[in-house]
Amino acid sequence: MTTCPACQHEIQPAVQECPYCGVIIAKWKGYKTATGGSTQHPSTAPAPSQVHTMGYIPQSMVTTAVTLDGYRIVQTIGLVRGLVCRSRSIVGSFFAGLQTIFGGDITLYTQLCEQARTDAYDRMVQHAYELGANAVIGVRYDATEVIAGVTEVLCYGTAVKVSS
Repeated sequence: MTTCPACQHEIQPAVQECPYCGVIIAKWKGYKTATGGSTQHPSTAPAPSQVHTMGYIPQSMVTTAVTLDGYRIVQTIGLVRGLVCRSRSIVGSFFAGLQTIFGGDITLYTQLCEQARTDAYDRMVQHAYELGANAVIGVRYDATEVIAGVTEVLCYGTAVKVSS
């Protein structure tokens, strides 16, 4: 048996995600076994961008709703945010400009926007984790053009501790 690094419940050694709190065990750099030893995460652990849970808070524990079905909020920690400012390179802007001539989806800008939203989300989740949260509720996005060609993307929500 090992102990989940987040909620301290005993779990089976082969478990990849804690059944109690949803933490992805393989993403931890090291966690304690029940006997006190340390186990390092496998080198095959997924990259944060693949799992989309940088701060070890599973995506299922992040919601736009103000409640989390099946869980009770035991502590409200407060506002968390992730902020990213992005611009397209001159070459990328040139090719995106060519795409506008022909119409349709401007894939270079779509990719830029999607990456900015993903990065802002990941930073928000990381902020929540650093404050001790195991969930984020009321998640929202906002975007503003700071200057011509530079966009700020903000992802924010309320960090909470929940229990089932």
